Amino acid sequence: MEVFNMALIRWRPNTDLWDPFGSLAEIRDEMNRLFDTPLRRHGGTVEDTFVPALDIVEEKDNFLVKVDLPGLSKEDVSVSIHDGFLTIKGERKHEAEKKESSYYHRERVYGSFTRSLQLPTRIDANKVQATFRDGVLRVTLPKNEGAKPKEITVNVS
Repeated sequence: MEVFNMALIRWRPNTDLWDPFGSLAEIRDEMNRLFDTPLRRHGGTVEDTFVPALDIVEEKDNFLVKVDLPGLSKEDVSVSIHDGFLTIKGERKHEAEKKESSYYHRERVYGSFTRSLQLPTRIDANKVQATFRDGVLRVTLPKNEGAKPKEITVNVS
């Protein structure tokens, strides 16, 4: 027994008069349909890319960038600063497939990645520190003395 999936489409009568606002409504409906469609389809040919999640926190004296890199080691990651950009590169290598096994379900993605962030202010590149622990890369970017906020006392006379 074969089962067919059919999408229901609203019937719209064909009118000979052109309605510019009706065309806009059709475009809106198509855009809504596009964004409602899941990007991952089972059995599809959409190729996933590895894009690690990151947070940027501004503290009084520095910025802190935290990047989730589960399954990677410090040898798989490089960090550089150039012309006001922080660049993080790395690669999650594909695990060797066993001959007697095949995937039942697969969501983990592999491959190389590059994340470049424009730094919001000048930083002291000589004091930048990066640590890698438990799959989380932490990059501390000290603010340059000229970029730190300064308090000015106001005298009342």
